[in-house]
Amino acid sequence: MLEKLKIVKQRFDEINDLIIQPEVISDQKRYIQLNKEYKELSLLMEKRDAYVAMQNAINEAQEILSGETDAEMIEMAKMELESAQELKPKLEEEIRFLLVPKDPEDAKNAVVEIRAGTGGDEASIFAGDLHRMYTKYCESKGWQVSVVDYNEGTSGGFKEIIFEVNGEDVYGTLKYEAGVHRVQRVPQTETQGRVHTSAATVMVLPEAEEFDVELDMTEVRIERTTSTGPGGQSVNTTYSAIKLHHEPTGMIVSCQDQKSSHKNLEKALKVLRSRLYELELAKKMEADSQKRKSMVSSGDRSAKIRTYNYPQGRVTDHRINLTLYDLGNIMDGEIQKIIDELQLVRNTEKLQEAGETF
Repeated sequence: MLEKLKIVKQRFDEINDLIIQPEVISDQKRYIQLNKEYKELSLLMEKRDAYVAMQNAINEAQEILSGETDAEMIEMAKMELESAQELKPKLEEEIRFLLVPKDPEDAKNAVVEIRAGTGGDEASIFAGDLHRMYTKYCESKGWQVSVVDYNEGTSGGFKEIIFEVNGEDVYGTLKYEAGVHRVQRVPQTETQGRVHTSAATVMVLPEAEEFDVELDMTEVRIERTTSTGPGGQSVNTTYSAIKLHHEPTGMIVSCQDQKSSHKNLEKALKVLRSRLYELELAKKMEADSQKRKSMVSSGDRSAKIRTYNYPQGRVTDHRINLTLYDLGNIMDGEIQKIIDELQLVRNTEKLQEAGETF
C-alpha cells in the first residue's frame, strides 16, 4: 500500500507545482481540472500522512520490544503497538476506498428532471412531493437549488419540473436517485379509501461545462415567447420565456423561470448541454455494462428503484433490498442514509472490479 501511496504523493506534488504556473492559470479548462484533482487528492494525502505516522509508530514499538530491558518502556511500547494495530485495518480500508478511481462526472453540478408517470393527478402530486423532498435534502447539504422550468399538475404538484443543483459533489450524490419512484397511498380524490399506485421518473444529469460539449449554435433554433402561469394565463407581456429546438436530436428545452430573457437562455443552454452530454455518457455506460453488472447504477431510466408505501410508513429501495420504516422523515428530505448505503454497495463493487490486492 505504501508503494501505491508513494505514486499518489508524487502526483499530488506535481499538481501542487503545476497550479501556480502562469501557463496553467491562463488555460481555464486545465486549471479547473487540476484544481479538482488537487482537492480530491488532498484527503488521500491526509490519510497517507496518518498511515505513515502509524507505520513508524509500529516499527518504533517493535524495535523497543526487541531490544529494551526496562519493564516500563516495554509496557508502553506494547500499549502503543496494540493501539496502532487496532486502528490500522480501519485506516487501510478508508485508503482503499479513496484509491478507487472516481467517476470524473461526480464532482459536477446536476440537472434534475422529475416527470409524473402513471397515475394521473396523483402522479403529479407525488412528483411535487419528490421535488420538495430533494429541495429539503439539498438545502440540508448547503447546495443551491434553482428551478429551470415546470408544468403544474391540474390538482397540484407537477406534470414535469426541471431544476439545477449547485454545490460540492452534487452529481456523485444525486445520481443514485435516477429511475422510477413508485408511491402507494390513498389519493386525496379517492372516496372509497382504496390504495392506489402511482409513479414518477427522476432523471439526474451531470451539468455539462461549456468545454464538455461543443454546441453548434447554428443547429439550435431559439424561440422567444411570453411566460405562462397556471391554466395557461400570461404571466407577463414581454418575450422573456425561451424554447430551444436542437435540430440534430429533436430535443426541446424550455425555460421561463427568470424575468430576463438572457438568463432564461443561459439556463436553457445549460440543460441542453447537459442532456447532450448525458447522451454521450449513456452510450459509454452501455458499452461498460457489457463488461460489468452494477446493482446500483445500471443507467436504465425505466428501472423501478424505490417504493414509498404510506399505509405502512415504509420506504423500500429495490436495488439493495433496503427497507426503512421512516417515511415521514424521508419525505422531509432525510435521504442521506439511503444514499450512504447505495454508495457503500457501489464502492464495494468498484473495489471488486479493480481486483486490487493491497
